[in-house]
Amino acid sequence: METTNANTDITDKIIYTAKDFASDQDIRWCPGCGDYSILAQVQRTLPSLGITKEKLVFIAGIGCSSRFPYYMDTYGFHTIHGRATAIASGVKISNPDLSVWITAGDGDLMSIGGNHFMHLLRRNIDVNLLMFNNRIYGLTKGQYSPTSERNKITKSSPVGSPEYPFNPTNLALGANGTFIARSMDRDPKHLQEMIARTAKHHGTSFLEILQNCNIYNDGAFFLFTEKETKEDNVVYLANGKPLVYGKNKDKGIKLDGFKPIVIDLNDGVHSVNDCLIHDETSRELAFILSSFAEHPELPMPVGVFLEMARNTYEETIAEQFEHVYEKSGKGDINDLLKGRSTWEIK
Repeated sequence: METTNANTDITDKIIYTAKDFASDQDIRWCPGCGDYSILAQVQRTLPSLGITKEKLVFIAGIGCSSRFPYYMDTYGFHTIHGRATAIASGVKISNPDLSVWITAGDGDLMSIGGNHFMHLLRRNIDVNLLMFNNRIYGLTKGQYSPTSERNKITKSSPVGSPEYPFNPTNLALGANGTFIARSMDRDPKHLQEMIARTAKHHGTSFLEILQNCNIYNDGAFFLFTEKETKEDNVVYLANGKPLVYGKNKDKGIKLDGFKPIVIDLNDGVHSVNDCLIHDETSRELAFILSSFAEHPELPMPVGVFLEMARNTYEETIAEQFEHVYEKSGKGDINDLLKGRSTWEIK
């Protein structure tokens, strides 16, 4: 079988099921952890992608989410804190035919790994980045993280966190990312759709997954995930569709200048025609949608914020190599080591 792209490496000889991607390792997450759902949705989605197991690599840093490679029956690498993105970059550049996945928590990725995160996105290396955001440090037993709300009471902030949190999608947009999306651990169908979209994008794909830590930050996202409140507090993004939400689909989002506001579709004044239409190709609109998270009166957007085409880092490197080879040949390592500037000591 000839391979052209890891994300479209379709085989008609092997048909996988979710069980084929489950390893023989005992899963060591706390009972009830949202990571179980994320693992299950990844394993259920991978068979539909048509990528052979030998072409898949899962790379993680440090944290609860970083045990992910142990539970996948694929190649994997449990690396060091905050550095999974850097190591994954090297893996992909050296082996461009592989489908490379990174799993990281908000602490791992947004704190010590923040610098690598930004440069991965701006370089647009063709890897898939899944961030498990539970707004807490779970592995180290409940300290506030870079995404924890301001004034949050934790073990490391007994009178409340003094810091303003990162908005991960905003940060990804500012780093010039080409694919930015959000989903939730408690919405399996939507999460599977977003994982599939993440895999198919050519370039760095960033998927933020709102994940419940039932031990140290239980209920952090219940407003958006639970049946009783979800429909009135979440707006699902669909390209070319109006932003409408609510239990009775009676609420919409309208732009008042650059300011998003909620409108009542049953007030006799507004209709669905007044609603903002989602455009996945607009970075400006993606920034507006990302800002919703900072305004409690607005719903939480989930879905694809932005997808745009741009050459990947490894493609650009390959083009540079080809140009140099055509002009000067492949060169010789001995000539390189000798150098062009020499001197003689007498």
